[in-house]
Amino acid sequence: MLEYNPFYWFWIVAGDDSRYWSSAAGAYVDALPAAAGVTRISSEDELTDVLAVYGLPGPVVRIPERVSARRFRMQLRIAGLLDQVKAWVATQDPLVRDAFEYSGEFVRAEPMMAAGFAQLGFTQAQMDQFFLAASKL
Repeated sequence: MLEYNPFYWFWIVAGDDSRYWSSAAGAYVDALPAAAGVTRISSEDELTDVLAVYGLPGPVVRIPERVSARRFRMQLRIAGLLDQVKAWVATQDPLVRDAFEYSGEFVRAEPMMAAGFAQLGFTQAQMDQFFLAASKL
């Protein structure tokens, strides 16, 4: 019997025998390698939950609800937005300024977050992508 290795394993998802989720590729593949380990699983959501335990991506992309302040600021810098955001924050009331300066994490659902991203001209999809990118740093 093959020993389970979540980093190199294949899944048949929701009874679809026409393709296999490969944890090594982080994607569906059309064929199984010889002697590959394979498990049937009921849904993409369940598979995503199983793989998340090992830090592996699943077929369902989940946008994080919050990211650490470090990751948020790093993503602002990577996107070339840090100075622009700091300038905007400086024009806001003291509570917003304190929240930006001293928060340990940034939450997507916060009204300040929506206002800041709207000021930058971001759509909801762009905001989601920002949080997703920040979560991977």
